[in-house]
Amino acid sequence: MLDKLIKTAQKAAKPLTYEIGSNSDLVLENTITGNLEWVIPEFAKRAKGFLTFPTKFDMIDSLLSLNHQGKTIFGMSLNPEEIIAGIELGTAPLFRRIEAVNKMCGAGYPVGILIAPIILTEHWKTQYIRLFDIMAQKLSPEVKKIMVLEVIFMTYSFVHRAINAEAFPCAPALYDRELMTGRGGRGKYCYRAGLKEEAEQFIRKELDRRLQHPSILYIC
Repeated sequence: MLDKLIKTAQKAAKPLTYEIGSNSDLVLENTITGNLEWVIPEFAKRAKGFLTFPTKFDMIDSLLSLNHQGKTIFGMSLNPEEIIAGIELGTAPLFRRIEAVNKMCGAGYPVGILIAPIILTEHWKTQYIRLFDIMAQKLSPEVKKIMVLEVIFMTYSFVHRAINAEAFPCAPALYDRELMTGRGGRGKYCYRAGLKEEAEQFIRKELDRRLQHPSILYIC
């Protein structure tokens, strides 16, 4: 697979960015396979362009000394502590995620922050203000200088609902018919337009206030 990606990258008219972590969390997977310790330097040596992958885990020490040549963009997903503890079960706590992205930036990796998925719980405004305060306090100056933010609202389906109910029977229900509406096909849901617009404006304002005009790639 990497050979095919490298061939595609070499033929491209300009450097492209390749998302390699859309089907699993590669940092967690790497603790078993060690794949990233081979993929990152191999791509750096043989290809033009960039690799990127997001994670909710902090086991990155084996990646710090790799010869990445700045060609791997490390993405860390952040959410309020309440959401991590109650919904993102089994993933790294917020402060360890922040420590990991600080370390990766310190090792010369380009870094990005995903605030995702945005989940509009009963106290979502308070929770996300607290998250942004922590980001402002704990992200290193180097991270804040170069990071690009991606903000992604939760979408949901009855398939997710069935899987989550079986895998995490004690987790809170995420589907709320008062807040969500159909999207893109039967059984798929997103937040209602008015609520999402309000939340987007709030998030932009609070991020701007705390992080001094951060680079936001998109909010979707």
